[in-house]
Amino acid sequence: MSIGVTLAAARNAAGMTVAQLSGRTRVRETVIYAIERDDFSLCGGDFYARGHVRNIARTLGLDPDVIVHQYDEEHGGVPLPVRAAAVFQAESTIKLRDRRSPNWSTAMAIALAIVAVFGVTRVMSGSGDTLATGADLKPTPTPKGSTTTRPSTNPKAAKPASDLVTLQVKANKPSWVEVSDSKGKQMFRGTMPAGQTATWKTHKEMRVTIGNAGGVDLQVNGKHVGVPGKVGQLVRRSFGPEEPGSR
Repeated sequence: MSIGVTLAAARNAAGMTVAQLSGRTRVRETVIYAIERDDFSLCGGDFYARGHVRNIARTLGLDPDVIVHQYDEEHGGVPLPVRAAAVFQAESTIKLRDRRSPNWSTAMAIALAIVAVFGVTRVMSGSGDTLATGADLKPTPTPKGSTTTRPSTNPKAAKPASDLVTLQVKANKPSWVEVSDSKGKQMFRGTMPAGQTATWKTHKEMRVTIGNAGGVDLQVNGKHVGVPGKVGQLVRRSFGPEEPGSR
């Protein structure tokens, strides 16, 4: 799955518009639209493209290092310089006094561009939800009365008993997943890397949102359900204890 598809799926899963994402990241809306189409020409070079990808991924709760590494593999090279005003939204207009020396004006503009880039990166660092990814994948705490298991490389599917619902998700491709119980309490939210398998249990109803439906395989109450959708498709499903069918 491409970088643009991954970021677009995560944004849709988070219920965030491009305008809202632009407001949180200070990346222009036109640049975000282009990135989601895997068009990085508006970023102004690899250096700023990496910064935008890292910023957007962190804000959407994805692992920024994984996304940036994928970018480096697909778009290597030394980033070209660009004016900060062309890609970032300034909250206020900055006016500089005229200088007699053209060289001094150029040096000041370069310095402001560097300060703007690192300032935005520092402000946005730590923002957004922290999602479990890779080997550190851990489900979030479950509400009272619910049970859950940590991801396992060889989990055993449990048979439905009473009102218990068991969901097993196997990621064949990197996929963003959110799992909650019948009351909407979040049990897990994060990106599952390819090859990862996770199992959750709760009572009455299991709700799941998948950012890349074609990249996962589901098993409900011990019965194989299969792939819930297409690659890059965002789907929402809910499962009960009576049968593996979704609602």
